[in-house]
Amino acid sequence: MGDVRPEHKFALTVYLWGTICGVVSGALSIQTRAAWIIGALMFLITDVFVKMVLKDNLPEDLQGLEGGQFRAAVLRKAFWGWFLFWLYFTMLVYTVGIDFKPVPYNNQSLLSQMMNKT
Repeated sequence: MGDVRPEHKFALTVYLWGTICGVVSGALSIQTRAAWIIGALMFLITDVFVKMVLKDNLPEDLQGLEGGQFRAAVLRKAFWGWFLFWLYFTMLVYTVGIDFKPVPYNNQSLLSQMMNKT
Protein backbone atom coordinates (compact mmCIF):
# COMPACT_ATOMS: atom_id res chain seq x y z
CA MET A 1 0.00 0.00 0.00
CA GLY A 2 1.43 3.35 -1.05
CA ASP A 3 1.63 6.57 0.85
CA VAL A 4 -1.57 8.51 1.42
CA ARG A 5 -1.66 11.74 -0.54
CA PRO A 6 -1.67 15.00 1.47
CA GLU A 7 -5.11 15.91 0.08
CA HIS A 8 -6.56 12.69 1.47
CA LYS A 9 -4.85 13.21 4.84
CA PHE A 10 -6.32 16.70 4.92
CA ALA A 11 -9.82 15.36 4.19
CA LEU A 12 -9.54 12.64 6.84
CA THR A 13 -8.32 15.21 9.37
CA VAL A 14 -11.27 17.47 8.60
CA TYR A 15 -13.67 14.53 8.94
CA LEU A 16 -12.10 13.62 12.28
CA TRP A 17 -12.47 17.19 13.53
CA GLY A 18 -16.10 17.27 12.32
CA THR A 19 -16.74 14.05 14.21
CA ILE A 20 -15.17 15.40 17.40
CA CYS A 21 -17.15 18.64 17.13
CA GLY A 22 -20.36 16.68 16.46
CA VAL A 23 -19.90 14.44 19.49
CA VAL A 24 -19.19 17.45 21.72
CA SER A 25 -22.14 19.33 20.25
CA GLY A 26 -24.53 16.40 20.59
CA ALA A 27 -23.45 15.49 24.11
CA LEU A 28 -23.75 19.05 25.38
CA SER A 29 -27.07 19.53 23.56
CA ILE A 30 -28.68 16.96 25.84
CA GLN A 31 -28.39 19.54 28.63
CA THR A 32 -28.88 22.80 26.72
CA ARG A 33 -29.84 23.59 23.14
CA ALA A 34 -27.27 26.39 22.91
CA ALA A 35 -24.56 23.71 22.81
CA TRP A 36 -25.13 23.27 19.07
CA ILE A 37 -23.66 26.75 18.73
CA ILE A 38 -20.58 25.73 20.72
CA GLY A 39 -19.97 22.81 18.38
CA ALA A 40 -20.53 25.00 15.34
CA LEU A 41 -18.10 27.60 16.66
CA MET A 42 -15.47 24.88 16.97
CA PHE A 43 -15.34 25.03 13.16
CA LEU A 44 -13.46 28.31 13.52
CA ILE A 45 -10.44 26.49 14.97
CA THR A 46 -10.33 23.86 12.23
CA ASP A 47 -7.11 25.41 10.92
CA VAL A 48 -5.41 24.93 14.30
CA PHE A 49 -6.44 21.26 14.42
CA VAL A 50 -5.33 20.65 10.82
CA LYS A 51 -1.94 22.29 11.39
CA MET A 52 -1.46 20.37 14.65
CA VAL A 53 -2.26 16.99 13.09
CA LEU A 54 -0.69 17.36 9.67
CA LYS A 55 2.27 19.57 10.66
CA ASP A 56 4.32 19.89 7.45
CA ASN A 57 2.36 17.38 5.37
CA LEU A 58 -0.20 19.85 3.99
CA PRO A 59 -1.72 19.79 0.49
CA GLU A 60 0.15 21.85 -2.10
CA ASP A 61 -2.45 24.62 -2.24
CA LEU A 62 -2.05 25.22 1.52
CA GLN A 63 1.74 25.11 1.67
CA GLY A 64 3.42 28.46 2.02
CA LEU A 65 0.33 30.23 3.32
CA GLU A 66 0.60 31.94 6.68
CA GLY A 67 -1.72 33.56 9.19
CA GLY A 68 -5.05 34.79 7.88
CA GLN A 69 -4.51 33.43 4.37
CA PHE A 70 -3.89 29.92 5.72
CA ARG A 71 -6.90 30.13 8.01
CA ALA A 72 -9.24 31.36 5.27
CA ALA A 73 -8.01 28.72 2.80
CA VAL A 74 -8.47 25.87 5.31
CA LEU A 75 -11.93 27.01 6.40
CA ARG A 76 -13.07 27.42 2.79
CA LYS A 77 -11.67 24.05 1.73
CA ALA A 78 -12.91 22.17 4.82
CA PHE A 79 -16.42 23.55 5.25
CA TRP A 80 -18.64 20.94 3.56
CA GLY A 81 -16.70 17.89 4.76
CA TRP A 82 -16.62 19.24 8.30
CA PHE A 83 -20.29 20.31 8.20
CA LEU A 84 -21.61 16.92 7.12
CA PHE A 85 -19.69 15.01 9.79
CA TRP A 86 -20.57 17.60 12.47
CA LEU A 87 -24.27 17.50 11.62
CA TYR A 88 -24.45 13.70 11.44
CA PHE A 89 -22.66 13.08 14.75
CA THR A 90 -24.48 15.93 16.53
CA MET A 91 -27.82 14.42 15.59
CA LEU A 92 -26.71 10.85 16.32
CA VAL A 93 -25.30 11.59 19.79
CA TYR A 94 -28.25 13.82 20.68
CA THR A 95 -30.80 11.21 19.58
CA VAL A 96 -29.06 8.43 21.49
CA GLY A 97 -28.58 10.72 24.51
CA ILE A 98 -32.25 11.62 24.89
CA ASP A 99 -33.26 7.97 24.49
CA PHE A 100 -35.56 8.76 21.57
CA LYS A 101 -38.49 6.43 20.99
CA PRO A 102 -40.66 6.79 17.88
CA VAL A 103 -44.36 7.35 18.51
CA PRO A 104 -46.80 6.12 15.86
CA TYR A 105 -49.79 8.36 15.38
CA ASN A 106 -51.74 5.83 13.39
CA ASN A 107 -52.37 2.29 14.65
CA GLN A 108 -52.52 1.06 11.07
CA SER A 109 -49.03 2.33 10.12
CA LEU A 110 -46.08 0.09 9.43
CA LEU A 111 -44.19 1.64 12.35
CA SER A 112 -47.03 0.83 14.71
CA GLN A 113 -47.23 -2.73 13.45
CA MET A 114 -43.48 -3.21 13.83
CA MET A 115 -43.48 -1.78 17.37
CA ASN A 116 -46.48 -3.85 18.47
CA LYS A 117 -45.35 -6.98 16.60
CA THR A 118 -48.78 -7.41 15.01
